[in-house]
Amino acid sequence: MPEAPDLEVFAKNLNKLFAGRKLAEIKIVNAKSSKGDATALDANLKGHKLVAVYRSGKELRFQFSNKLVLGMHLMLHGKLYEFNETNENKNTLIELYFEGKGLALTDYQGYANVKLNPEDKKGIDTLSKELDFAYLKKALQSKSNIKTRITNQDVIRGIGNAYADEILWEAKIAPQSVSNKIPDDKIKTLAAAIKAVLENAEKEISKSHPGIIAGEVRDFLKIHNSKKDKSPTGAEIKADKKGGVTYYTDEQEIFI
Repeated sequence: MPEAPDLEVFAKNLNKLFAGRKLAEIKIVNAKSSKGDATALDANLKGHKLVAVYRSGKELRFQFSNKLVLGMHLMLHGKLYEFNETNENKNTLIELYFEGKGLALTDYQGYANVKLNPEDKKGIDTLSKELDFAYLKKALQSKSNIKTRITNQDVIRGIGNAYADEILWEAKIAPQSVSNKIPDDKIKTLAAAIKAVLENAEKEISKSHPGIIAGEVRDFLKIHNSKKDKSPTGAEIKADKKGGVTYYTDEQEIFI
């Protein structure tokens, strides 16, 4: 599933392609992909200009000139494709026809979806300036393990499985650690690691795939990478496959 760095790059590239264009039509190819009334989407957005595309948590937001927002969740396998006159992409769920250019949302599983004026999860956005020691100190007052806690979108929006592993390795905190047992100095380290890892990832993705609007670029990851068996500092990378794969090393301290 695309996470914050992927979606930040997608949003920038989608702005270059579509911002300022008027939406001529929305076609709902798969009704299940429309969270709400499919007819209302076209009626409310048709004829209005796309002002901007931005990321919110692990979703994309399309802001239109009438102040309405089309929310888009790519889920695990949703992908976006631009097209000129005719969309020939398989497994298409939705087609957005802008002036001179179209955008198709596909998903072979059919889970990706759009919604008019979606509500965000309760958590703070992972790249927000407000995500600091004070916020994390309060947010980690839980008996759940730290990886579960920082990927809970009602706690922090934008971090998923892959980047949680990268962040926790960078902070040298074992993913099995109990959230409320992590000491203050490590919480400060974690806050810094979240920003550093995600901002660096966005730069890496932009550099290697400058025009990307779909997929997941993971080959540069240090720990959450099935092709690597050693961390950058030489430790063996271990994989816990319970409830989704978690990668970690013995360099990470466990707090229980």
